[in-house]
Amino acid sequence: MNKKLDQQAADNIRALAVAMVEKANSGHPGGPMGGADFMHILYSEFFNFDPSDMTWAFRDRFFMDAGHLSTLMYAQYYLLGNYEKNDVANFRQWGSNTPGHPEVEVSRGIENTSGPLGQGHTMGIGAAIGAKFLAARFGDWMNHKIYGFISDGGVQEEISQGAGRIAGHLGLSNFIMFFDSNDIQLSTSTDEVTTEDTAMKYEAWGWKVVTIDGHNHDEIRKALADANNETEKPTLIIGKTIMGKGCVTAEGAMFEGECELHGQPIGHTGADYTKTLLNLGANPESPFDIYEDVSAYYKDILKEKVAKAAEKKAEIEAWRQANEGLAAKLDFFLSGELPELDFESIEHKAGLASRAASSGVLAYLAEHVENMIVSSADLSNSDKTDGFLKKTHALKKGDFSGSFLQAGVAELTMACIANGLALHGGIIPVVATFFVFSDYMKPAIRLSGIQELPVKYVWTHDAFRVGEDGPTHQPVEQEAQIRLLEKLKNHSGKPSFLALRPADSAETSVAWKMALENTSTPSGLILSRQGIKDLPAIGTSRYSDALAAEKGGYLVKEVENPDVVLVANGSEVATLFAAAEILESENGLKVNIASVISEGVFRLQSKEYQNNVIPKNKPLFGLTAGLPVNLEGLVGDNGKVFGLDHFGYSAPATVLDDKFGFTGEKVSKQVLEYLKTV
Repeated sequence: MNKKLDQQAADNIRALAVAMVEKANSGHPGGPMGGADFMHILYSEFFNFDPSDMTWAFRDRFFMDAGHLSTLMYAQYYLLGNYEKNDVANFRQWGSNTPGHPEVEVSRGIENTSGPLGQGHTMGIGAAIGAKFLAARFGDWMNHKIYGFISDGGVQEEISQGAGRIAGHLGLSNFIMFFDSNDIQLSTSTDEVTTEDTAMKYEAWGWKVVTIDGHNHDEIRKALADANNETEKPTLIIGKTIMGKGCVTAEGAMFEGECELHGQPIGHTGADYTKTLLNLGANPESPFDIYEDVSAYYKDILKEKVAKAAEKKAEIEAWRQANEGLAAKLDFFLSGELPELDFESIEHKAGLASRAASSGVLAYLAEHVENMIVSSADLSNSDKTDGFLKKTHALKKGDFSGSFLQAGVAELTMACIANGLALHGGIIPVVATFFVFSDYMKPAIRLSGIQELPVKYVWTHDAFRVGEDGPTHQPVEQEAQIRLLEKLKNHSGKPSFLALRPADSAETSVAWKMALENTSTPSGLILSRQGIKDLPAIGTSRYSDALAAEKGGYLVKEVENPDVVLVANGSEVATLFAAAEILESENGLKVNIASVISEGVFRLQSKEYQNNVIPKNKPLFGLTAGLPVNLEGLVGDNGKVFGLDHFGYSAPATVLDDKFGFTGEKVSKQVLEYLKTV
């Protein structure tokens, strides 16, 4: 401990944050100036990682919630050698690796993409659950910590309610969060928007809470030491800090704690840029320098980190030698690979709802994929994830030997936790709810896509056939929203999401196969509440036929030179078979039927294949229980799509099918009317 050097290091972080924002003419300098003391003490004295091996699986992890404080991270990691001078000097610029909000890059210490407040710390809680899950299987030596950093805005975001409740309920003693409590947010002081007692709130959820002076290094040390020794509860360290700590005016007077310091360069405020840098010990002519003494200090810190990591690695190696079988299993989990799975062996009764078929698949996976965690938002007996639950048990405080997370009614929290599980590594996360409630999950689904995380979403009750529950529970526009993500590319140039709506039980098995084998993007299975008539087999088995769904779309009924090609996905495919029977027997038409489980995957196939399934020189008719736009891109301008352009109504599913025109007879009439126009 060297008080002078510690203060210099924290001031260096402040100066770098100020300089980055000033040069970019964009960003948030005040918060990083307040959080600099905590970051320096955390990383210099407590945070366990290997600077020579940044992706080491058993490192501590830091999850930023307040992504607008990115300069705090970049400055700290610059001191640690993870960034170069030119990197911090090009903050927020095209092609730089220091974007406005942090984007996951583990090799530089960035564990998660953050910015949408509340999600960052919730992903950290997911990582903490993952670490507990793995420790329960491989031993207490796996004792790395997960740190979170949250601001007033993150505490106010509603997701913090679900995250705080779950972390306390599960007793995540490996999760330590610093609350940068500076009483200032972007447009107001916090007392204009809230009077709640944050400490009491977290204590009520089962957290250990301590309030400290966030600029007092000794108080920070004690809080972190106590948190690291805690064995029963997650810890919240409320650090009372000052927005814009160290800012001065042109006359040299202190200018701290002002709202205007939050979201703009300090040169645009009552503070003076040059005088502030001088006050912090920086050279205004070269503001991106690391102070000479701080540079030497951090070189010693890095040597200590490497040495400490080597000790831990030796401990792990000794465990490996004594537990070769477990070590091999752990390596397999961390590889992200799948065991050998025989989806064809999963037997389904005739005419199942696809949610029930999914339940059968999940029961199989529970016995064959040991590193899967399935979660449901208080719907496991309805979204049929109980097929998995019946083969295991729920995670609980002090017992993480199970594989099921009962999240309660908290769809967004659950999805963010799944992102955190995926970011931690070694675990395959699955989350489930009703399809209409995917609306609650959209912010996390979007971050799944941006971060390219292989989270598996299970959405049941996929259409208006939810029936008596009425329009609030009947998804109409949701499929269109999710399928937009198939059209949106991630930074790797791939569709950012895989959306799968299977047509029967066999396709449901194939959909699960596709989802599990998709390790580069999130996947969603959209499943029916009601029973679906199984499609007739063409080849040796219906499952072997359904494997063609791996191309996104295929013909489930094919004749030579058809008069019309009918297109659908999900339960509407069976309705098309009923319509085709009428069109063929009563009208003498020749009909092909295409099942397109994923337009995104279908569009990746050759033009020749696409045209063979959906030929543009033939009349094309699409049927969807959602908005017509679901299929309009497939049938084209000359085709016709029959779908819904209104919310649902409360009535039995069979009544709604009839009233809305989704029976074989009524669809056949729609097809005949369409054929009169071509």
